[in-house]
Amino acid sequence: MGSMPPTEEIVTPHGPAVVDLDQPAGPPAALLVLGHGAGGGVDARDLLALREAAVTAGLVVARVTQPYRVAGRRAPAPAGQLDVAWTVVLAELRARWPGIPLVVGGRSSGARVACRTAATVGAAGVVALAFPLHPPGRPERSRAAELPDRVPTLVVNGDRDPFGMPVAAASTVQVVTRPGERHDLGRDPLGTAAVVLDWLRAHGWTAQPDRPPSRPGSIGSTDEA
Repeated sequence: MGSMPPTEEIVTPHGPAVVDLDQPAGPPAALLVLGHGAGGGVDARDLLALREAAVTAGLVVARVTQPYRVAGRRAPAPAGQLDVAWTVVLAELRARWPGIPLVVGGRSSGARVACRTAATVGAAGVVALAFPLHPPGRPERSRAAELPDRVPTLVVNGDRDPFGMPVAAASTVQVVTRPGERHDLGRDPLGTAAVVLDWLRAHGWTAQPDRPPSRPGSIGSTDEA
């Protein structure tokens, strides 16, 4: 298996992306790659909680900061640029861990990128946290078509999310509603991580199927979009 430093830049056609990497103590069961929200970063509470749970369960976890955020911009790059940069990073990571399942995901904008590119990168599954079904107050601008229809996908959204709640239209898409949560999924990030871990276990993508997620030592900022 390949290896990477804990933090590394990967050059893409739209500037460098940054990868924060966490590896399990033993041989990895799968590679989980996560993207951030539009104006946020990879230190969102739900991403950090999921990182901790997944590493404990035997997955390599890579959190990817898109080039526009590395450059200090909050406004997201166009969707095409996001998808290209993500795909380049995924190709590099896949080359380093070629023999294990690849699960992609992220929160909000990062979830959309992971969904749109899942088939292209050969993902075994997708984890979509706070998938923004539509802009707040604009339900007619649905993004439901971005959800994969042939790749197992877990959507975890709060029932108070102003960006809406997707419906499991495809048989491969499972939607879990988190009561009392808004778009940042910040009230109970450990509970959200436990939901994802159960789904990963059910698909055989963990090395320690009976071990519950551990509490992260430090959970950082929330991600507002």
